[in-house]
Amino acid sequence: MIKTVRSVDLKGKRVIMRVDFNVPMKDGVVQDDTRIMAALPTITYILDQGVKTLTLMSHLGDPSKDAKKAREKAEKDGKTFDEAAYIKGKHRMAPVAAYLETKLGKKVIFAGEDGCYGKKAFIDGQAAGSVIMLENTRFHKEETAKEAADRDKLARELASYGDVFVNDAFGTAHRDHASTASIAKFAPVSAAGFLMEKEVNYLEPIVTTPQKPLAAIIGGAKVSSKIAVLESLLKNASALVIGGGMAYTFLKAQGHKVGKSLVEDDQIDTATKILGAAKEAGAEIVLPVDHVGAETFDAAAEPVAVDGIDLPDNLMGLDVGPKTLAKYKEVLAGAKTIVWNGPVGVFEFDAFAGGTEEVAKLVAEATGRGAVTVVGGGDSVAAVNKFGLASKMSHVSTGGGASLELLEGRKLPGIEVCRN
Repeated sequence: MIKTVRSVDLKGKRVIMRVDFNVPMKDGVVQDDTRIMAALPTITYILDQGVKTLTLMSHLGDPSKDAKKAREKAEKDGKTFDEAAYIKGKHRMAPVAAYLETKLGKKVIFAGEDGCYGKKAFIDGQAAGSVIMLENTRFHKEETAKEAADRDKLARELASYGDVFVNDAFGTAHRDHASTASIAKFAPVSAAGFLMEKEVNYLEPIVTTPQKPLAAIIGGAKVSSKIAVLESLLKNASALVIGGGMAYTFLKAQGHKVGKSLVEDDQIDTATKILGAAKEAGAEIVLPVDHVGAETFDAAAEPVAVDGIDLPDNLMGLDVGPKTLAKYKEVLAGAKTIVWNGPVGVFEFDAFAGGTEEVAKLVAEATGRGAVTVVGGGDSVAAVNKFGLASKMSHVSTGGGASLELLEGRKLPGIEVCRN
């Protein structure tokens, strides 16, 4: 169990809260407010409890790494690079604070561009019930430092801004950073927000005590990034549906022809072992039996139907075909729990989005008949949003890497600090 804000007396307290406001920005304007809106229930609840102050902190991109890449690109293109303007447009929290203010209907005080240190007097001097936003935590190297002692320097300072630490940033729960985990060493009380609680309540049971039968749909480009989650889910799954680019590594491991499809040759042995482990566990592995291919990886490429498992030498598989989708429908029909991580085709290209859209519809239908359906992983979330089906899922995770690691059965630092 995790300790949540519901179990903490917040009246008159100073709360320091980690949120995940790592939102896409362009010229200082928020482009997608999904993560901001996801934090509102916890923020509103805390304010309703009569707190003295609520101080919010988040990272926003990685200023040093992102600026370096942008500078290199500008130099390559023969253009001048204004680092200060770049950072202001993409990494400053002031525009996020202003945007939050419009959604919260309450003044959000920005603590200044001079960083996260030395803000205690400023925070303590605000009127009761004030909301304060700190600058981007990743402007400080201590936030992501490898050495605990270095992280503790920033964590101790941040902890001094509150009597209670609340972590509602599931998207960074897998990071052992100063503002996500180390801070709990110095905060008198640590608790999870409602978003964190919801994520844990949906994702952890899939690994520990799922309603069975459990069917897992695992897609994406590479086997290497999904080995641990495949091995973890095999313990409880009755079926593993494997799609996307990674499916072709499995098909090659079975001796099939995969044409020009994406294959990780160094993962052939791993794929073979997973196929063997599934057989021993009595879990069905569902791989594509037909495809939609193309000669090139391009949005404008001509789609070619391949009515069979083997692909000709001149084609690469970019989506699954109708026979495969019929098999998916059959497998998912009896599932009481479905977890989906990764698309089954290149859904970003409209000509090759049909398979992933149909999977989204099948999962939505399963929700309608009472199954627990969980979508985790950035690309899967982007897919259900693209097809307008996010509201038809039991839960759509806000964390890419975090949801994947939780499904792998790992302990996440940002969650562990909120345990009872």
